[in-house]
Amino acid sequence: MKSLLRILLVLVGAISVTSLLAQIDRITGKSFATRSEVLARHGMVCTSVPAATQVGLDILKRGGSAVDAAIAANATLGLMEPVSNGLGGDLFAIVYSAKENKLYGINGSGRSPLGLSYEQMKVELEKLRGAKETTESPSPQSSPLGKGGRQSRLVGEAELSTLKIPPLGMLPISVPGTVDAWSELHKKFGKLKLSDDLAPAAKYADEGFPVSELIGFYWHFGPELYKDLPGAFLETYTLDGKGRTPAKGDIFKNPALAKTLRLIGEKGRDAFYKGEIADKIDKFMQENGGFLRKADFEKHSSTWVDPVSTNYRGYDVFELPPNGQGIATLQILNILEGFDLKSMGRNSAETLHVMIEAKKIAWADRAKFYADPEFAKIPLAGLLSKEYAAERRKLIDPNHAAKAVEAGNPKTTQTLTLRREQALRLLAEVANGQDVCWPHRQDAYVPTLDDGDTIYMCTADDEGNMVSLIQSNYRGMGSGIVVPGLGFMFQDRGELFSMEPGHANVYAPGKRPFHTIIPGFVIRDGKPWEAFGVMGGGMQPQGHVQVLTNQIDFGLNVQEAGDASRWQHEGDNEPTGDKMRSGGYVEVESGIPYEIVRDLKKRGHDVRFDVGGYGGYQAIKVEMHDGQRVYIGASESRKDGQAAGY
Repeated sequence: MKSLLRILLVLVGAISVTSLLAQIDRITGKSFATRSEVLARHGMVCTSVPAATQVGLDILKRGGSAVDAAIAANATLGLMEPVSNGLGGDLFAIVYSAKENKLYGINGSGRSPLGLSYEQMKVELEKLRGAKETTESPSPQSSPLGKGGRQSRLVGEAELSTLKIPPLGMLPISVPGTVDAWSELHKKFGKLKLSDDLAPAAKYADEGFPVSELIGFYWHFGPELYKDLPGAFLETYTLDGKGRTPAKGDIFKNPALAKTLRLIGEKGRDAFYKGEIADKIDKFMQENGGFLRKADFEKHSSTWVDPVSTNYRGYDVFELPPNGQGIATLQILNILEGFDLKSMGRNSAETLHVMIEAKKIAWADRAKFYADPEFAKIPLAGLLSKEYAAERRKLIDPNHAAKAVEAGNPKTTQTLTLRREQALRLLAEVANGQDVCWPHRQDAYVPTLDDGDTIYMCTADDEGNMVSLIQSNYRGMGSGIVVPGLGFMFQDRGELFSMEPGHANVYAPGKRPFHTIIPGFVIRDGKPWEAFGVMGGGMQPQGHVQVLTNQIDFGLNVQEAGDASRWQHEGDNEPTGDKMRSGGYVEVESGIPYEIVRDLKKRGHDVRFDVGGYGGYQAIKVEMHDGQRVYIGASESRKDGQAAGY
């Protein structure tokens, strides 16, 4: 009897342990999938906040276009997810026009203050360098203990010898480009009034909304970072005006933002760039040591650009050209096309190795060539050529991880050129015997580009139009600067300028910094196949490659492609001047088996584990069933979002 009792206790214990460790059991699809795809015929919206998704869907049902829905949802995200985006940030988008069967791209990024010269920026940075020690400010979407991000690291005296633009305060602020990009998109593709698109967000801002779990978690780091900066952060972004941020379920209101949104809806983009809002910003900046002026806003404009592409195994993958990093996706895919990934296997050591090595190769070019095309000509044709990819592919050793990778030499007549003032500075340095050819100092200290926080979203309407849109304040909530009465924080995108003379991405007044945010789009056989994106600093091109190869090479559906375990390589060459010398390191999610990790380590990879640093994905795929179009939506399971259609 006692023996039987012991057996029963053992069985009960085993069942209990198994139930604690087991995940859900799906009848269809992959076992790791968190949900099924969302299917709809008439319209689809995918965002990182369910209420924003519903706002976009309501706009579609009212007869709005995919662009109307995107603007409405984006405005709502700026209110509900201020830890990632808002009116004070920049925007990039790819729009598919069904009527024309054509892709349009818009670069809605802002420029540095015209009144802040390189020399003055250098003086301001010298003032900040006086401290004996300081810490890199962690993103509000990064816990100081590393959970959900990375721990800030101490800056040593050797590193202080290199100037860097800080993440907080006035120096990293550039002109916010979002509102003008909305206006340009609306003029070309909108069907409703702009005020109709912005009305739902304004109403939510007045009446309040319950904050979601993950956003509330990130939000609570804000007061520690921003409380001592000039402006209205505490007044705008805390519940008591003293530092209590909203937790999950708390109701948050932003009446100042509601007023700003309604003013833009009624008077258009000029209210922001030429009118009352610009006047308030100018006054505040002058009174508090800022550098932006009304003239910077008056001269701002977005840029319509042609998306660039490469063909990967029959799929035309489109990204936007620099100053963003989208073409890194295309360079990586071109290199990977020379490997039979399908037979190598998803998340095998062999596959992960060549992916990581291809990323390093593209990153070397990204560090050297990607910049504002108004200041530097980028050798796009050479960088994206299959011949160049074939040459660069030879750098991959199948058994050993590269410790250092230099930029290539694309064979093209589009060589990098500098503006006159930069050329004169270089000539002076040459005369003094200085090395000015893409200098990288051993003790260089630069910001971590992988900490950027952003929203990605996509929409599709009943006419077949689609929007792939990404918007960001860069590092978390941004610079910490909030002009009283406006309800939004300014971005800190200017942190991504280099201060190395002669670098393509060196700071200059009126210049766009290197940008990390990238929307993606895929065309197959001349028709739209998928609008997609993965937000998250330097994770973005790596994420784009992973979700695409998950579908194209490994046959995963659009939701599974995002749910599958991800990896991210860091510590690489960067456009801010950093130089990879020891191979960087690879972070992997727990779904990648340890035997694979062990194999990667044998090949020389420094493999680590991290939670929360793998970006945020949304996608809308187009399928035809019995001659009828069906939208297939997916949303990021690591965040609070939703894909929905009708």
